[in-house]
Order: sequence, then C-alpha cells, then structure tokens
Amino acid sequence: MSASLETTTPRASLAEAGSELRDWLALLKPRVISLVVFTGAAGMAVAPKWPSVPLGLIDMLCICVGAGAAGAINMWYDRDIDAVMKRTSVRPIPDDRMDADSALIYGVVLSVASVALLWLASNARAAGILAFSIFFYAVIYTMWLKRSTPQNIVIGGAAGAFPPMIGWAAATGHMAVLPVVMFAIVFLWTPPHFWSLSLYACKDYTRAGIPMLPVVKGARHTRYQIVFYTIILMAVSLVPSFLHLCGMIYTVTATALGAGFMYFALRVLMDKQDASGVSQTADKPARYAFRYSLAYLFFLFLGLLIDRVLFS
Repeated sequence: MSASLETTTPRASLAEAGSELRDWLALLKPRVISLVVFTGAAGMAVAPKWPSVPLGLIDMLCICVGAGAAGAINMWYDRDIDAVMKRTSVRPIPDDRMDADSALIYGVVLSVASVALLWLASNARAAGILAFSIFFYAVIYTMWLKRSTPQNIVIGGAAGAFPPMIGWAAATGHMAVLPVVMFAIVFLWTPPHFWSLSLYACKDYTRAGIPMLPVVKGARHTRYQIVFYTIILMAVSLVPSFLHLCGMIYTVTATALGAGFMYFALRVLMDKQDASGVSQTADKPARYAFRYSLAYLFFLFLGLLIDRVLFS
C-alpha cells in the first residue's frame, strides 16, 4: 500500500501543478492574444527596417505578455459578471480555481515588466504605446466603458488596435501613415466582429447586466450596425492601396476578403427574425460571421505582409 502511494502521489502532484499552470496561462487569454501578437508582428514586418532577430523576438514577447496582462486584470475586475455568464463561468476566478487578488498582482506585475522590457529592448515610443494600450483595455474599457455604454466595443476597440503601431515603433522608433491605417482597420473590424458574437451570446450579456448593443438597442439595430461598420471597414482597408503604400497583392486580397465579409454581414442582416428582431435560426449567420471575421483579419494582414516584404 505504501509503495502504491509513493508512485501515485508524485503523479497527482504533477497533474495538479499542470492544472494550476494552465489556469495561470488562461488568465492571459491565449486565444485572444494570438491574433494580437500576429498584428503586432505584421506591424513590425512591414516597417522599412527591422530589429535584429533576438530583439524582434523580445519585442513580440513584450506585446504578448502586455496583452495577456491586460486580460488578467480584465478577468480580475469582471469576475462578478463572468460568474453569471455561461461563456465565461469556467474561467479560473469565477470557478474558484484561483484567488482574485493573486490574479490582479499577476496582471500588474506582467504589465510593468512587459513595458519596462520593451523600453530597454527597443525605445520609449513603443513602450509608451504598449503601456497606454494596457491602460486603455484594463481601465477605460473594462472598468468604465464595458458596463456603462452600448458603444463599449466601438470605443474600446482601440485597445486591441494598438499592436501594429507598437510593432512598427519598436522597429523604427517613429510613427508613419501605414501603422496608423493598420490601427484603423483593426479598430473598425472590432464592432462587426464582436457584435456578431454578442448576437448569439445576448442572453449571457442580459443576465450579467452588460449594456451590449443587442441588449440595449435590439438585434435588428445591431444587424444594421454590423453592415454599416463592414462597409466602412472595406473602404478603409483599401486606403493603403490608394496611398500607394502597397501593391496589387494586398489590393486583391483586401477586395476579396472585404467582399466575403460583406456577404456574411448581409447574411446576418437577412437572418430570419421575429417581430423583435430575434433570430429564428439559432443565430447561425452571426456565428459564421464571427468566425469569418477572425480569418478576415489574419489573411488581410498576411496579404499586406506578403505584399510589402516579398514584392516591394
């Protein structure tokens, strides 16, 4: 019996340690920051000069850790509403797998460390933009906008739009038109992307008392807003072409992807609805639009990257 205990206890300890590590990583919202890191890397890659490989990797690590740190602070503050939303109730804090104060300390320490390291590895401009992006997401969006206005995603979308500017600034030490346009693309992409999610997660937001657009203005109004912002996004995505900041590869990519986004937005608009604007088809068009939006941003920036790096 004692031999059995000796062999199983270390395994149980390893399993427990692995589970705890997964919870610490979950606080960083890895699925969210993967796209953030990619847009930051794209901003660095399309810059006219690149940092050395070691410094570039450190810069990307700082963007990754900074974005994750903001996510950890977000989970600390939103633990009350996360507990009542089906989509977020299994997160480490509301599921009582992690102490809230520990999560806050974790987020703050990683925030300071990522900004300080980026300053040392690159320059004050890049570090300053990273610091502001963390503050914007953790304080302006999470603590103020999210619970106070249905325009929370429109304004708060700026938080996730900074990485291309950070990447460019880390590489060059200055700012230019292209990274600002990349910021604008991500900023305008956020409302149709997140409102598609909020259409089929509307009951969750209602239970939590979050004034998301479908909760306050209704599903029909949200559908029209998705189409409206998609049109603006399509126009802004072609600004690099009109300003001759890129070539035909990007222009064709942006046009094709924009047409696809519009197709899915119109499907959301024309979804069968009852008199109140609620979907009659389990919000499948909204789910498809949400998934497409993720692919849209990735392939749009990939097209820009290929155009600038390989054909410029």
